[in-house]
Amino acid sequence: MNIAVLVSGGVDSSVALHMLHNQGHTVTAFYLKIWLEDELSSLATCPWEEDLYYVRAVCAQLQVPLEIVSLQQEYHDRVVSYMLTQIKQGCTPNPDMLCNQQVKFGAFYDIIQSSYDRVATGHYAQVRLHESVWQLSQSSDTVKDQTYFLALLSQEQLSRALFPIGHLTKPEVRQYAAEHELMTQRRKDSQGICFLGKFSFTEFLEYHVGVQEGPLVEYESGAIMGKHRGFWFYTIGQRKGIGLPGGPWYVVRKDSVHNIVYISRTYEKIDAIRGSLYIPYCHWISGHAPDTLTSLQVKLRHGPKQYPATLVHHPGGGYHVSLAEKDQGIASGQFAVLYRDNECLGGGAMEQWNTERNTML
Repeated sequence: MNIAVLVSGGVDSSVALHMLHNQGHTVTAFYLKIWLEDELSSLATCPWEEDLYYVRAVCAQLQVPLEIVSLQQEYHDRVVSYMLTQIKQGCTPNPDMLCNQQVKFGAFYDIIQSSYDRVATGHYAQVRLHESVWQLSQSSDTVKDQTYFLALLSQEQLSRALFPIGHLTKPEVRQYAAEHELMTQRRKDSQGICFLGKFSFTEFLEYHVGVQEGPLVEYESGAIMGKHRGFWFYTIGQRKGIGLPGGPWYVVRKDSVHNIVYISRTYEKIDAIRGSLYIPYCHWISGHAPDTLTSLQVKLRHGPKQYPATLVHHPGGGYHVSLAEKDQGIASGQFAVLYRDNECLGGGAMEQWNTERNTML
C-alpha cells in the first residue's frame, strides 16, 4: 500500500514507520505542525526543533521522504477554541481527543484526499473489520493503550487508519527500536498536551485566560481558607498545587460564575465522590448504539482503570451512566469512553450528576 505515516520524533511513530517500510509498503513520513508558534513564542524557546531533529534522522536512516505540513490554523480553530470555551465554563476538556478526531484523522485527511491508501500513527490501539464494521480494539499494553484518545473517530476515519504497533507492549517497541538501531530508541516519552510541547498548561492558561483572584472555600463549613488565581487552573479531584497547610486538600467543586474553588480534606464523605454521570451526547464508533447497554466498562481518563457500568437512556436525551464503583475525579467536560470487553465502543463529554437529587450539578 501507499501509506502516509504521521511521525512525531518519538520512538512509537519511528517504529511504526520502520515496520511498514520493512513490510514493503511505499511510505511517506509527515510531521504535522500544530503548535501555536506566535502565541507561545513569548513563553520559552521553541521545543520542536529537537522533535524535527529526530524525525529527520529516522527518515534519513530509512531513506523515506518527509513532508512537513502546517495545520496550526486548523488546530486553533477546531481544538484550542473549543478547549478555551470549555475551560471558561468551568469544564475540563481533553484536547488530545479533539486533535485526533479533528486534525490528525480530520484536517490531514482533507489535505491528502485519496493520495494515500492509509494513514498510520504510533498509537497503542488496534483496528479491524468485523462483519462490515470497523472496530477499535485496545492495545496489548493495557497501561499504554490509547483507545481512550481515539474514541471519537468515525467509521470513515477508522477505515483508513493503521496502528502498526498496537499489538506490541512498550518494552517490545523499545526492543524493536534498539534491534534496528533507531535514533529514537532511548528517547523519553512526551508528556502533557501535544501542541504545548515543553510548555506548561498553566502558562498556556495564564496567557489566554489570565489571572483573577478568588477564594478557596472549605466545602463543609463555607469558611474561606485561602486564595486562588482563577478557577480555570483547577480540576475536580485535584490534590496537588492547592498550597494550603493541614492537608491533603482536594478540589471538590468549582463555581465558574463567582470564581470560587471548593476544597475538602474529607473527600470520601461528600457527594463529590460519585458513582453516576451524564453523557448528553454519545458518539458510537459503529454509527449506532449497541443493542444492550449493560455489561459495559467505562474509562473516565487515560490509563488502565476501567469501571463496570450500565447505561440508561435519559428522558431528556443522552445517557445516564451508573458506575459499579465511585470515582472522586468526575468533572464536567471530561470524556467518558465506553468499552465491551476490549472493544472501544465510543464515548462523549460527561457532566457531573447529583445522585441524591437525581439531576445534573
